[in-house]
Amino acid sequence: MKKIAVLLAMTCVGLCQAAAQKSFVLSSPDGRVKTNIVAEGKLTYDLVVDNRQVLAPSAIGMETDDGKGPLKKVKVTKWKEGKRDEQVPSPFYRATAMRDYCQTLTLTLKDGWSVEFRAYNDGVAYRLACDARKPYKVVHETVDYCFPSDGTATVPYVREGEKKTIEQQFMTSFENRYTVARLSELNPGNLAFLPLTVEQEGVVLCLTESHLENYPGLFLKSAGKGSYRLEGVHAPYPKELKQGGHNMLQMVVQSREPYIAKVEGPRTFPWRIAMVGRADKDLANNNLTYLLGAPSRVADTSWIRPGKVAWDWWNDWNIQGVDFKAGINTETYKYYIDFAAKYGVEYVILDEGWAVNKQADLMQVVPEIDLKAIVDYAKGKGVGIVLWAGYYAFDRDMENVCRHYAGMGVKGFKVDFMDRDDQIVTDFYYRAAAMAAKYKLVLDFHGAFKPAGINRTYPNVLNCEGVNGLEQLKWGKDKEAQVVYDTQIPFIRQAGGPMDYTQGAMRNAVSRNYYPCNTEPMSQGTRCRQLALYVVLDSPLNMMCDSPSNYMREPECTDFIAAVPTTWDETEVLDGKMGEYVVTMRRKGDVWYVGGITNWDARDLVVDTSFLPKGTYKVELFRDGVNADRKAEDYRRVEQTYTVGDTLQVHLAPGGGFAMRLVRQ
Repeated sequence: MKKIAVLLAMTCVGLCQAAAQKSFVLSSPDGRVKTNIVAEGKLTYDLVVDNRQVLAPSAIGMETDDGKGPLKKVKVTKWKEGKRDEQVPSPFYRATAMRDYCQTLTLTLKDGWSVEFRAYNDGVAYRLACDARKPYKVVHETVDYCFPSDGTATVPYVREGEKKTIEQQFMTSFENRYTVARLSELNPGNLAFLPLTVEQEGVVLCLTESHLENYPGLFLKSAGKGSYRLEGVHAPYPKELKQGGHNMLQMVVQSREPYIAKVEGPRTFPWRIAMVGRADKDLANNNLTYLLGAPSRVADTSWIRPGKVAWDWWNDWNIQGVDFKAGINTETYKYYIDFAAKYGVEYVILDEGWAVNKQADLMQVVPEIDLKAIVDYAKGKGVGIVLWAGYYAFDRDMENVCRHYAGMGVKGFKVDFMDRDDQIVTDFYYRAAAMAAKYKLVLDFHGAFKPAGINRTYPNVLNCEGVNGLEQLKWGKDKEAQVVYDTQIPFIRQAGGPMDYTQGAMRNAVSRNYYPCNTEPMSQGTRCRQLALYVVLDSPLNMMCDSPSNYMREPECTDFIAAVPTTWDETEVLDGKMGEYVVTMRRKGDVWYVGGITNWDARDLVVDTSFLPKGTYKVELFRDGVNADRKAEDYRRVEQTYTVGDTLQVHLAPGGGFAMRLVRQ
């Protein structure tokens, strides 16, 4: 009896301690990253890096229509500490596997709510969860980032948001260049989408989210002029939708509900992530978005085939030297297929135009296209066909479309023009991915937000756009902006997952010679920059944007592009400074690739080769030509022998780049 009494007493003391505790500390495995969590009236956390506070106490909360959400009067009833250390497979991404290594803390609150924190060596993340079985609605989620000083923010505003209401900004393609400004100078009337960064006192944070399933995406905006706080904004749930938008392929919100999400039962909510970089390259090497995505729901992934895609739209179907009229027709696509087969390119895409316009019906094929003949011809050449699809056309008849075209032999879809991230659309992403996986189809989402971990959950989602990519140069009048943007996205957007940037232009221009041209577009910067982007950017389904005619006139460059893998065993960003330059190494088997790009400043770089095993290597190097500063297409291909320990130096012209392949001898 005494033992039982003692045990009961100890249990009582433990429960009393649990009920009384209001503050907690969670540290990363290496002890250098720490968050202080306080549950006293409201729930807050901060972020301390190397004993410097880089995020001041910031509120976490959720308001629900049943009044039970953890927003006020937060009380911790119990807590649990833990540790994770496992290898997460990532077969269609930047590495074969990634280490999930962190300390964890889960706080149990009242009414079935809890919050889980994870502290990694390179960031902190948290997510709310609720095990309530009765349906409820989320009216508001509090996501705050309070900074202790007036740091420098690099944010992608919703394009032209300053001319629109907040409601109007919820419809966006998630494409824009970055605005660099002090926190106090950010426009409180302009939404920014994720990822974005804030730098202060030598530490840069990249803010983003993961496992964005059946819940609206997060925007951030300034809490007010002069403020050091960013506050979260979510698109309210659509009440009324109307078919419209681009070629009647979108659903346009007419009115909204007074809540942001419906919840039908127990669930976790998206991860809120603050990546930590002591140097900019740390962000470019960060894998938290993928690691915090839900585990794969595709048991057999053997059919998923990443690769290059010969793309028709950017180059406006412009081919030459043929005896038929080029355009959206069977003969043109057979020409693309012949090109792809010759260079070992895995896919050809039929972009917008193959289905009857403005009908939002993917079963109506234009008469100029014999789709079955194209698919059969491609199959005989070892080339897969990918079809473009507008969002509404795909969603309204999803299973029938997937079943029909998979049966024909089509390998995947590029689904475009969602242009929203409210709960209805984020749910669509996962429904579409599941349906495509059922019929063994790969997906590329355009008019889309960042991947936010969906590529882990559904590995057949090989790419998402959500980037101000090369297509902008078909109409963009700014002569210099794209080159600078290219040197920012490896540290910001790419931290959110792979992107369909669509590089590979063979018409290249220095800034003074560039002009927008829809039918014969060009890139800003040098030819070698375009080659380097195949190494610098994560893109498992990677477009070759230019015309087959242009590629076949440039066999050296085309051979190199076609041979660069799109998924990797190992990736490391070796060096870089956001907005200035970046150098990236990737390995596939026993072959290493290194690519680098610069802004409009010429640059001499010494390549760090410490990643190489000792020995001698055959190097194929594409570098800017001596006149690339005036003729951007000037380049030199050099073959040389390199022994580890020797200096490997390369010169980059303004707007330039380099790309090399190293094979051990």
